[in-house]
Amino acid sequence: MMTLPLLNGCSDANTDNPLLKPFQGLHGTPPFSSIRIEDYAPAFDQAMADARLEIKAITENPEAPTFSNTIEALEFSGQKLSEISSIFFNLNESNTNDTMQQLSLELSPKLTEFHNDISLNPVLFERVRRVYEGRDTLQLTQEQAQLLEKTYKSFARNGAALSDTDKETYRQWTSELAQLTLQFGQNVLAATNAYTLHLTDSTQLAGLPAYAVEGAAAEAQERGLEGWVITLQAPSMIPFMTYSPNRELKEQIWRAYNSRCNGGEFDNTANIKRITELRLKLANLLGYATYADYVLEERMAENTATVNEFLTQLQGKSIVAAHADVKAVSDYAHRQGADYDLMPWDFGYWSEKLKEQQFQLSEEMTKPYFKLENVQRGVFMLAEKLYGLTFTENPDIDVYHPDVKAFEVKDSSGRFMAVLYMDYFPRASKRGGAWMTDFRGQSIQNGKETRPLVSVVTNFTKPTDSLPSLLTFDEVTTLLHEFGHALHGMLAEGSYPSLTGTSVYWDFVELPSQLMENWATEKEFLDLWAVHYQDGTPIPAELVQKIKESKNFLAAYSHARQLGFGLDDMAWHSITAPVSEDVVTFERRAMKPVQVLPVVDGQCVSTSFSHIFAGGYAAGYYSYKWAEVLEADAFSLFREKGIFNREVADSFRTNILSKGGSEHPMTLYVRFRGHKPDVQALFDKMGIQ
Repeated sequence: MMTLPLLNGCSDANTDNPLLKPFQGLHGTPPFSSIRIEDYAPAFDQAMADARLEIKAITENPEAPTFSNTIEALEFSGQKLSEISSIFFNLNESNTNDTMQQLSLELSPKLTEFHNDISLNPVLFERVRRVYEGRDTLQLTQEQAQLLEKTYKSFARNGAALSDTDKETYRQWTSELAQLTLQFGQNVLAATNAYTLHLTDSTQLAGLPAYAVEGAAAEAQERGLEGWVITLQAPSMIPFMTYSPNRELKEQIWRAYNSRCNGGEFDNTANIKRITELRLKLANLLGYATYADYVLEERMAENTATVNEFLTQLQGKSIVAAHADVKAVSDYAHRQGADYDLMPWDFGYWSEKLKEQQFQLSEEMTKPYFKLENVQRGVFMLAEKLYGLTFTENPDIDVYHPDVKAFEVKDSSGRFMAVLYMDYFPRASKRGGAWMTDFRGQSIQNGKETRPLVSVVTNFTKPTDSLPSLLTFDEVTTLLHEFGHALHGMLAEGSYPSLTGTSVYWDFVELPSQLMENWATEKEFLDLWAVHYQDGTPIPAELVQKIKESKNFLAAYSHARQLGFGLDDMAWHSITAPVSEDVVTFERRAMKPVQVLPVVDGQCVSTSFSHIFAGGYAAGYYSYKWAEVLEADAFSLFREKGIFNREVADSFRTNILSKGGSEHPMTLYVRFRGHKPDVQALFDKMGIQ
C-alpha cells in the first residue's frame, strides 16, 4: 500500500488537539509531552477527512492531468495524517500500553479503508495512468521519472486495475490482514512480558557476572520482589544463558523464549496460517502465483528464483563449516567433563567458554571498555570523521519517555541535518530488539526543505545504582548497525518523501547499516574512544587484537542460523495453497537444510517471527544476507583506501546515503563501487573457502 507523506494544514476543528496544530517545537519536533491517548482518535479522523478533500481536489481538477497537478499533488497529500501515524505507530512499538494497543486495532480498519479508497479510486488511477503513458514527452528529471514510475506501479500493485467485485474482495482481505499483523505483534510483546524467572536462592546465580546479578536485582526491585528476576528481554536473558552453569534453569528460559505464542493465551499459530493465506489470495488476485513473486518484483533480487538460488548458494558453501562449528563446541564441552549431548540451551555457555580458551577473550573483559556513553561518543565521532556531522544533545527538545535523549545534527558547514532521538533501555512498554525509524522524513515542497526526525531504539543493559550501562560487543555492533540506518535517514537529499532516506528496495536498505558494523573490529576506530569506565585507561592493543581475531568465531554457525530464518520466510511466502499442516511441522521442513542444533519439542521460530508476520520483511528476510554481500564488497574499498577515507565516504554519501530510492539500487551501487557485488566477498569476510 502507498505510504502517504505529510500534509500542510488541517481544518479549524479540534484546534485544542496538539496533534492537529502545527508543531512549534524546535525544528518542528512533535510535542510528545502534550499528547494524550484520547487525542489520537479525533486527530486521525480529522486528518483523514482533510486528506480525502485533497484527493478530491486532484480527481475533480478540470485541467488535464499533469505531473504537477496529479503525481506531485498526490505525493504531498495526506501529510498531517502521515505525521500523526508516524507518532502513534512508532510509540505503539516503543512506549505502548493496553489502551494504545486496543486503539491500534480500532484504527487499523479505518486506515486500511482510507488507503484502499486512494489506491482503488478509478478516477485517480486514470489521471495517474494518463501521465504515465505520456511520460516520454515530459522531460522529467531522474527523480521525477522515478516518482512517476513508483506511483503508477503502486496503484497497479494495489488493486487499481481490478474489477469492482475484486476490488471489494481486496478491501476485505487487506483490512483483515492489517488487523492480524497488528495482533501478531501484540501477542509477541505480551508473551515476552508474561514470563519471569524469580530467584531467591543466591546459589542459582553462580557464574553470572556482577552486572547481570545487579541487573536481575534491579528488575526484582522494580517489580516489588525480593531476590532476583530474569526476563526474556535480551539484556536479562542472554547473560544468564551465557554464563550460568545451571542447565535446568537455562532449559526453562530457553523453552519459554523459543515457544512464545506457540499455543497458550497468546497463540499465533492460527494468525500465521490466516496471514499467509490472505497474502497468497491477494497475490493471486493481482495475478501472481505466490506472495513472494508479488513482493520480489519490487526488489533488487527481482524474482523468487533468484532468492532461492542465492540462499542455496550461501548454504552450499557454509553448512559443512556450520556443522564443524557446532562439533567444535560440543567436543570442547565433552573435554571439560560435560557428560550429556549438547542441547540448544547449553550452546551459549560452552561456546563462550571455548571462545575464552581460544582467544583468551570474554564479554567480561570487553564490557568495561564499552560504557554506553563512550560507545555513543565513538559512533558520533565516526560519523564526524566520515561525513563531517556533529551531534549536540538538546534537553529542550520534547521526548516521549524520560530515557530518550534528543540530539541536533549538523554538517561541517553548520547546516541543520536532522534531530536524532536515542532510546536505549528495555521496558515493558517497548517491544524487543533494535530498530531505526523516523517521525518525519526529508522532502522539499515549493522550495522549502523539511529535514528528518530520526529515532534509534534498542534494548541495552540498564545502568544500576553501582554500575553504568556496559555494552556487550554484540550490543556495540547493534548500535553501529542501527546508526547506519539513521545515517541513511539523516543524510537524505531529495524532493519526494516516498523516495528519500530509507525509502529504498527492502534488500538494499540493510547496506548502510551492515556496512557500519565493520568498524566495530577496527583498532583505529576503537582507539579513539574505548576506555575503561573506572580509570579511563585505553583499551589494550592486545584486547583489540583478540576482538579482531575472534570476529569470525562461529561465523558459519551464525550464518546458518540466519539462512534458516530466510528459508522459513521464503517457505511461508512461496506457498501456492493455504497451509493445512501444523505450523511446527511446516517450519521444521523449511529450516531442516541448515538445522545444526537439536530440534526440541515445542520449539517454534515462526510464532514470534515479528519481522515477517508483523513487520515489513515478508519474503524479504534474505535481504540481511543479500546486504552482507553488498557491504562486504563495499567495505573492502574502505579497507583499501583507509577506514576514515573521506573520498570513499563522500562517494558513499553521494551515491548511496543521499540518493534514497531515486534510482535503481544496483545503478547506485555500481556508481559507488565500480562493479556489481560478488558473493565471494562475503565468504572471504567470514573466512569460508
